[in-house]
Amino acid sequence: MATDYGTPTLWLVIITAGVGTFLIRLSFIGLFGLLDDVPEGVERALRFVPAAVLAALVAPQLVLSDGSVALSPANPRLLAGALAVLVAWRTEDILATLVAGMAGLWLLTFALG
Repeated sequence: MATDYGTPTLWLVIITAGVGTFLIRLSFIGLFGLLDDVPEGVERALRFVPAAVLAALVAPQLVLSDGSVALSPANPRLLAGALAVLVAWRTEDILATLVAGMAGLWLLTFALG
């Protein structure tokens, strides 16, 4: 993908974004270094971060098909994801969830495609 920006401008943007990200992370390390104990409300909120990040990464892959929202039974990813959620809920076994989700996706892709 070509842009109208020159190489120095693109490098400046990349370096600025990297330094900004580093400073944001460093600020949290410095903030928590000044505190003796992390407040309970912050600890409680931080417990939800991994699940929120995982959902943010996975959800678009399940509901988007060819760049548009596909919430229909013709979307094999959505159906395989629903199967994986059901298996995870019933068994609480990661391996069973992965096997069921991938097998479901594979079978649905060939059945519907």
